[in-house]
Amino acid sequence: MSLTKTEKAIIMSIWDKMSVQADAIGTETLERLFSSYLQTKTYFPHFDLHPGSPQLRAHGSKVVAALGDAVKNLDNMEVALTRLSELHAYILRVDPVNFKLLSHCLLVTLAAHFPADFTADVHAAWDKFMSIVSSILTEKYR
Repeated sequence: MSLTKTEKAIIMSIWDKMSVQADAIGTETLERLFSSYLQTKTYFPHFDLHPGSPQLRAHGSKVVAALGDAVKNLDNMEVALTRLSELHAYILRVDPVNFKLLSHCLLVTLAAHFPADFTADVHAAWDKFMSIVSSILTEKYR
């Protein structure tokens, strides 16, 4: 699966708006993940998972930064996400389904932050982008 030029433009356009609010969007995405899918908390037993905690904000920033790396390398996301894929597969051993859950929470967060911009086309492009990211992150599990 690959992104079209139009989809790449859409992703970059939303990224430009999103990157200004990266910390808030990352934190809110994780808060949604942990409150909607309680089983995801098991990977963070050492974190304070209360809304807005410093650890949650820091990890949310890391998540969005990793997505930023993927956005900046839309034509070569595999290389941009290799270390992250290896970390999650070999060291953290995160269940691959969690990437899909995180993707869903991010889409909901983007829709909440950018309601006028989050059209059906934007939703479809970001859903496809996040599916590609999830696929790359689960590649090492095979």
